[in-house]
Amino acid sequence: MADQPTPVTYEVDGFTVTAISKGVARAGSPLIAALPGGTYGSRYFDVAGSGHESFMDLAAANGYEVVSFDRPGYGGSTPFDPGENTFAHHAQVLSAAVTQAAGGRPVLLVGHSIGGMIVLLIAAGSPEFRLIGVSVTGMGAVIRSGGPAEALASLPADATVDLPYEERDKVMFGPEGTFTTEGLKQAHDSYAPVPVRELIQAPRWPEDTLPGIAPLLDIPVHNALGEYDALWDSTAENVARFAALLTAAPFVDASIARGTGHSIDHHTLGRALHLRQLAFAEDCAHWARQAAAQDAEDGSDG
Repeated sequence: MADQPTPVTYEVDGFTVTAISKGVARAGSPLIAALPGGTYGSRYFDVAGSGHESFMDLAAANGYEVVSFDRPGYGGSTPFDPGENTFAHHAQVLSAAVTQAAGGRPVLLVGHSIGGMIVLLIAAGSPEFRLIGVSVTGMGAVIRSGGPAEALASLPADATVDLPYEERDKVMFGPEGTFTTEGLKQAHDSYAPVPVRELIQAPRWPEDTLPGIAPLLDIPVHNALGEYDALWDSTAENVARFAALLTAAPFVDASIARGTGHSIDHHTLGRALHLRQLAFAEDCAHWARQAAAQDAEDGSDG
């Protein structure tokens, strides 16, 4: 049985942010700070959808510390008033919490769905911690027209709703055969009530926010969209469209996660995503070391 995560708490400007942690970092490895998407608490990244280990378990086994955060309104994290529940506000508070968790170490940000949107906002906002890369999944450049995202956005704006498992599963999972019964059960344990304000902002984000912040991202970016994503249009053309917006990134790794739905991590092939994310973490650490060495050389030449 996998080790249970350690609960941790951070205080940011009068807000409490709760999280769970696994792993002990080997020398030189970045902290992996993870933000779940809408309807999920911090346990999202501790679901073993493949029948093997979860993302947190696999990362911990390979010498990383992973901290998965409850975004405001989830778990023990202080909720925002509806009128203040914006993705920019999430980014402000969570960026400060990540800074505390990092303690001066480099950071790889991982975000799923709405968590990925907030990760990109943090990255574009010159965070106080040393960011070496971002991996965002379950989000891209084009929302499916007339799909579930638009239907969810029509719920009462100031409500917090606890959607039935069967309704969530239709959106979060691919077809039969792409997930296991045990993976589905564990995913249910990570579900949480969701503030509708999030669901209203999400479909607008690709047009209202992404084009403005994408050119500001000057760190490596990894992106994956599920082949059977019910919320996002995950054609190869649209995956390439997302990557093309990242004009300042030193390198971009964008692809379709085959055989998975929206919550890629919780599918049988979720482990394939996790292995790619850890390989990307190694790429980012190497890039960051080279960039630091080049900066030092340029400084000595001056």
